[in-house]
Amino acid sequence: MLDEVFKKASFTSVLNSDSATIRQGANANEFLVAKLSMDGLKDYERNSGYTRGDVKMEWETLKFNYDRGILFQVDSMDDEETVGLSFGRLGAEFQRTQVAPEADAFTLSTLAQETGISTKLQEAAFATGEEVLDALREAMNKMDEDEVPSEQRILFITPTLYRLASNVVTYVNKGVLDEFASIQKVPASRMYTKIDLVDDEANGTMKGGYKKATDGKAIYFMIVHKPAVIKFDKHVASNIITPEANQSADAYMQKYRKYGTVDVYENKRAGIYLCQENPS
Repeated sequence: MLDEVFKKASFTSVLNSDSATIRQGANANEFLVAKLSMDGLKDYERNSGYTRGDVKMEWETLKFNYDRGILFQVDSMDDEETVGLSFGRLGAEFQRTQVAPEADAFTLSTLAQETGISTKLQEAAFATGEEVLDALREAMNKMDEDEVPSEQRILFITPTLYRLASNVVTYVNKGVLDEFASIQKVPASRMYTKIDLVDDEANGTMKGGYKKATDGKAIYFMIVHKPAVIKFDKHVASNIITPEANQSADAYMQKYRKYGTVDVYENKRAGIYLCQENPS
């Protein structure tokens, strides 16, 4: 048994895109997404017939915005004296306690900073479940009016607010909470409008991870229409090197790198609704 940290796996993995819809750009750090535009209906002339319309399929160039990695070493004797636990549990613990929380925080903060999305600035923290439900109704009405399809809307909400909303009598909350394709209860520690990706190696601390930015605010909830989001990992490397193959130390080594992107389709920004703490 290990003295493990309490952490949950990634909640934003439900937004992962099909990489087959992405096309490699001209440069190594770029990719292309297809954007379709067309004319609307025009008058039909009985003499000349149809009026010609225009259809454009354009490729929009975007850049990858996430590139993080790390290298671990576990001395072969440390691993042997812990009956293989030191290195044997390293990969799973790292994914659960470091990769998943950072992936969630990066995804939600990146979407929160996107211009053109719908944003509600909440003056004060929610005190009752009725207040939460009213805010969710307002959000869904806004997305309906913006003609965002009702299917594949995913709610990301803190466990505290979800519990407030779900504890309201069933006939009141059922019509709201049941409208979502899925509900992801994300810890508040991953719900910030802006984060800093930490790299303290230059300061000698070797801490890494992420933290809330000084100008970051709490996200109370976010509704995401999945087709509005571009989220995929172009490259994930997780290599294990045994002590016999390690040329620098008598130790097991694990290298991990994750390279990918989180973005929003330009014409689908209405598919993101953010309710956040008021910056003032």
